[in-house]
Amino acid sequence: MTEQIIIAGSGGQGVMLLGKVLAETAMFEGKHVAYLPAYGPEVRGGTSHCMVNISDKEIGSPYISKADTLIILNNPSLERFKDKVRSDGLLILNSSLAEIHDYAKIKIFSFPFTDIAIKLGNIKVANMVALGCYLSAKKVIKADDVLKVFKFMAPEGNLKILEINQRALKEGIGLNNG
Repeated sequence: MTEQIIIAGSGGQGVMLLGKVLAETAMFEGKHVAYLPAYGPEVRGGTSHCMVNISDKEIGSPYISKADTLIILNNPSLERFKDKVRSDGLLILNSSLAEIHDYAKIKIFSFPFTDIAIKLGNIKVANMVALGCYLSAKKVIKADDVLKVFKFMAPEGNLKILEINQRALKEGIGLNNG
């Protein structure tokens, strides 16, 4: 099993955190992982992205030319990365901030992650809603293990951050089932 994921959005949308949670959870589960964040001037509001490789075997390179899954959080990221998904791949799209046209060959899960995060009380958890959507679509890592990683990564003593991220993850998981 090998899963190659490109995650993209604007700086401040939690793209790197989403990728890091995926990578940390896969490592927690004993899988091989490569995480390639793209830092640069784009983190100040432009397109920000990272690449995550998860595999049962050793990974030769962290770079992904064609992803199995694209997780896209805004329209500029969609425009930049729409051709970076395999023809039989999956696009998970934040329909609050992006709209897709004529993508017949790939599977698309398009949900309003930002709107859902606002309803939960914190716009910053749209990335975790997207992660939940990914978890229910791909089954590469376990949601219970993601929750364990959340507890490990959360600032000590800040239960509110942990709780809102858990709620956002569960909302995202429920999207594909509803």
